[in-house]
Amino acid sequence: MTAFVSGSASASASASGRASSTATYDRIGVGYRRVRRPDPRLATLIRKALAGARTVANVGAGTGSYEPAGMEVTAVDPSQVMLDQHPGRRKVLAGAESLPFEDDAFDAAMAVMTVHHWPDLHRGLDELRRVSRRQVVFTWDPQHLPEPWLIEEYLPEIRQLEHARFTPLSTAVEALGAHTVLPFPIPHDFTDGFQIAYWRRPEFYLDPVIRQASSTFAQRPASVVEPAIARLRADLASGAWHRRHADLLTRESVDYGYRLLIAGPGDSDVG
Repeated sequence: MTAFVSGSASASASASGRASSTATYDRIGVGYRRVRRPDPRLATLIRKALAGARTVANVGAGTGSYEPAGMEVTAVDPSQVMLDQHPGRRKVLAGAESLPFEDDAFDAAMAVMTVHHWPDLHRGLDELRRVSRRQVVFTWDPQHLPEPWLIEEYLPEIRQLEHARFTPLSTAVEALGAHTVLPFPIPHDFTDGFQIAYWRRPEFYLDPVIRQASSTFAQRPASVVEPAIARLRADLASGAWHRRHADLLTRESVDYGYRLLIAGPGDSDVG
């Protein structure tokens, strides 16, 4: 039976931030699963990090990407639109900062590309540590270089947004008490269509359906995005993009700063 539970009242700033994030995913969530297909290489890395767990809380679960088969997973998300697309039976409507579970209720908790949406990162990570004995978090380091060409050449406006919502990796590592930090270079054929997925397939950014499934694009106004995409379209047509980025066309993967953090007991030899 599906359970929908809301957490206790939180501070107004957190509530406002959570409402904003929820509204974004209520808007972009329709059809999300068609574009955001779990990549098997990232799924393998996450599954290894969760090895041995029987019960798992997936916080910021969305449509259930990267939930390992064979484990009892409870999906937690503040967006009903996202939970409605989740195929599981155990679903809880709640924000990360106020998880409606007892202490140590789960063997592990996972959070995949979601902590940047949490209004209060420290409180959310504290909650992960409270309700689980092991924590596995996949996130991005805004201080990592090189910067994606999409931002540098076409949409520098994304930089301000990303740096505002992503905390430095060192902050997340300290707050979580992570003992392991694993890099995940993005493969050229990455199947999960978040912003950086198409670093070697720039033509995909021309598709509005692809852009709609990314919160980065969804939170930038059309007056900013559409001229940038028009410039990219022109550069692809003229061959200018391919001349500038000929080196990328031979790369199998690029490290753009995505990291898997692991905290709590468990095998740290995951990579």
